[in-house]
Amino acid sequence: MSLLQAPEARALLEEAVVPLAAVQGGLQRLSRFLERYLPRFYRAEQRELASVVLEGRLSNLERKTAEPIARQAGRPRKPVQHFVGAGSWDDDAVLTELRRHVAEVWADDRAVLIFDASAFAKKGDDSCGVARQWCGRLGKVENGQVGVFTAYAAACGGVLVDAQLYLPADWAADRTRRHQCHVPAGVTFQEKWRLALAQWERCRSLPHAWVTAGDEFGRVTAFRQALRRGGARDVLDVPCNTQIRDPEAPPEVGKSGRRRRPPWEAVQGWAARQPSAARRRLTVRAGEKGPLVVRALTRLVQTKDEDGRVGRPERLLVVRPVARAGDVTYALSNALSAVPLAELVRVKGERPRAEQVLGEGKGEVGLSHYEVRSWVGWHHHMTLSLLALWFLCLEKTVVEKKRRG
Repeated sequence: MSLLQAPEARALLEEAVVPLAAVQGGLQRLSRFLERYLPRFYRAEQRELASVVLEGRLSNLERKTAEPIARQAGRPRKPVQHFVGAGSWDDDAVLTELRRHVAEVWADDRAVLIFDASAFAKKGDDSCGVARQWCGRLGKVENGQVGVFTAYAAACGGVLVDAQLYLPADWAADRTRRHQCHVPAGVTFQEKWRLALAQWERCRSLPHAWVTAGDEFGRVTAFRQALRRGGARDVLDVPCNTQIRDPEAPPEVGKSGRRRRPPWEAVQGWAARQPSAARRRLTVRAGEKGPLVVRALTRLVQTKDEDGRVGRPERLLVVRPVARAGDVTYALSNALSAVPLAELVRVKGERPRAEQVLGEGKGEVGLSHYEVRSWVGWHHHMTLSLLALWFLCLEKTVVEKKRRG
């Protein structure tokens, strides 16, 4: 008997079958979806091209750039390329409408806003912001562009709701390259964490309870402070070498007999010394291979900022998957003792959903399929991709309801 003939496999295959009725009417639903967004494009030609591009991004084209999309639609290539690469329409207006739409149909008071940086490998150095930068997908420094994204993780699912291109400092200071790539005069160098803060301001109208991000953002004390001052509750990953001091630890007694505060040490070393009894066993969520079970502990600690100043107490969270004991991760939160440990672990567990949604965008709507070189072109491409991804999220909900009956 082959593997596919096994009863368990047959049951899974039957469950995975999508009835024809579940996918019928997709074009009609796309037309109704676009009725909400097309008024955000200024001219009739732009509204027509927006429909063409969205249909192309949602199609089964192998490469979802302007040329194959135009060819599939039976249209000239240049108008489609110009619409995406240099069209005079407002990305902010379209994305604001997208967030308003998400808030209407996916509103979740327990939702999490997730900040993530994603790299796009590029050849040459003519594209706006391209430089040798860390590329997480390749696991190494590579030539490419980096965008900062915000994902909304709610009970209904996850979706990208904002995007901005990161412009390295040397690019921001280079007048010639700025002119060639049409970088607006008001755009200056900003660290990725500052871009994330700006996105939080744009996205904070979405119902949510928390924000979270990886250690590239969480390691920056100024970022954590800005979120706290802005009233956000956060759970932010930090590196294993983050220096902490445990104010609850018994003081040390020096040779002179004087009592001294506990020493500063890397969080990894501190966590390794904690007894097993200090960790609680928790189930985070259902995973592909069954429930994800972790052991976690939390403690109020002190940290230092980049200038060595001691900051306010923060809540340290240490999480270790039971199935992968070596994969210990660390986070800091500005939510103090009133928040249960299980809730902190839940929020921290939402962070990979941003990577998941970015992967869906790259794999299903051509998020990484672009040949534009300008600042405007990059943002136009991302805006249209986020719009296509949002429609796809809604379609998955429709299909799932019809499939289940």
